[in-house]
Amino acid sequence: MRVLIAGGGTGGHVIPALAIARELRDAHGAEVRFVGTAKGLETRLVPEAGFKLELVRSGQLKNVSLATRLRTMLDLPLGVLACVRILRSFRPQVVVGVGGYASGPGMLAAILLRVPTLVYEPNAVPGMTNRWLGRWVSAAAVNFAQTAKYFRNPEVTGVPVRPEIFALPPRPAAAGAGLRLLVTAGSQGARIFNEAMPKIAAELLNAVPGLTIMHQAGARHAEATRASYAASGADATRWRVEAFLEDMPQQYGAADLVLARSGSTVAELCAAGRASLLVPFAAAADDHQRKNAEVLVQAGAAAMLLERDAAPATLLEGLRGLLRNPEQRAEMAEKARGLARAGALERITGIVVRLAQGDGSRPEGSSSS
Repeated sequence: MRVLIAGGGTGGHVIPALAIARELRDAHGAEVRFVGTAKGLETRLVPEAGFKLELVRSGQLKNVSLATRLRTMLDLPLGVLACVRILRSFRPQVVVGVGGYASGPGMLAAILLRVPTLVYEPNAVPGMTNRWLGRWVSAAAVNFAQTAKYFRNPEVTGVPVRPEIFALPPRPAAAGAGLRLLVTAGSQGARIFNEAMPKIAAELLNAVPGLTIMHQAGARHAEATRASYAASGADATRWRVEAFLEDMPQQYGAADLVLARSGSTVAELCAAGRASLLVPFAAAADDHQRKNAEVLVQAGAAAMLLERDAAPATLLEGLRGLLRNPEQRAEMAEKARGLARAGALERITGIVVRLAQGDGSRPEGSSSS
């Protein structure tokens, strides 16, 4: 079995794609290749994981300048032609689109060549490319039941999350000593957290005795964020800033509350069963982060603060209130765990195997409920 995985960009695209690739290789003996662009994390993470990566030209269409949109429109046919050549050379039985710049050209090329396709969509509302392709793909693996309506042959699979995160025990309902706040925003960090948290760190630490803060700032901003914390007067023994956190199961395990964006992180928060304050990235394509957060908020599994409202004082009030309320955090954590879907990786790769075998139909009971 040969499978081509198209897409990449951020860790939210690349990390689940690698999990799918490893499962296909290790459990099903598949040969897996990737197609991505030179702009994303796939250029480092995919070769490090032992998979071959083909690069094509593709770019962004939404929330960018007119010049960038024009460049992307010119690159798109070239990207599709490059993917056609890759498909004809590699001859995969299935192409899996995981989102990101290269996903569109890769999936379009597969549809044109009548190669079976699976789209992986972790967000509550698909991005523009996946909405366009939804009626043409062979099948879709989605995280939220309400997303199924956008695709042919959808299955609510959940998102691949490491088993170690599912295995984390609940945190004790503490209100003071030993509390940990985890601040994370994926591989690139978040400017709003990097700027606001140092401004409120000293007051927050004083308001919640025994609290410690672990802040993941992104490689480009870690040094400046660390300097801002140091200049804030906050007790240096009670905060730590890192560029990137490799040991996320351990970080979730130690966290009583998580301040996060609401992209792919929401699946990990649910798997870990952790209370969270979510600040959706306002410029996310199709406002998908807000829609992801709303699913958790409506279930009582998280609190949400819109970016436009996330001034330092408001952020301080929200964090302080949650950290001082162990009962509310415990209820959020329980509701979050109830939204988690274990076994997503096996379900997703099972669809790939069925497509490779020529059976694109959904298994019995796999409706969007």
